[in-house]
Amino acid sequence: MRILTTCLLIYAAASLLHHIHNAEYLAEYPSMPAWLTPAKVYLVWTAEALLGLLGYLLLRSGYRRAGLVLIALFALLGFAGLDHYAVAPFSAHSSAMHLTIGLEVAAAAALFFTALMALKAKTPG
Repeated sequence: MRILTTCLLIYAAASLLHHIHNAEYLAEYPSMPAWLTPAKVYLVWTAEALLGLLGYLLLRSGYRRAGLVLIALFALLGFAGLDHYAVAPFSAHSSAMHLTIGLEVAAAAALFFTALMALKAKTPG
């Protein structure tokens, strides 16, 4: 449970860092849609974080499988940062952009793997 909680907190922090960078430097990110605003970026992070929090609360309340599934889904959302490279080439992004995207994706992968291993295990998280 301690490893899962640590991965969850690290991913939430990395995701927040990436979303803050997105929101604060939105105009500098290449090929971002015109309808996207900093407020919407923060709203998306809040909704995603609530999904992770709900998963954690379910897990802690004894709803192990449901909690771990929601945590795994929360982690999968971290791979959406890679979409930046689908709309603009790697070279169009700054070092800070690469760093925040990379941290979020790496933390998401660690959390997703940990949640999957916990789902496969016979004992809680």
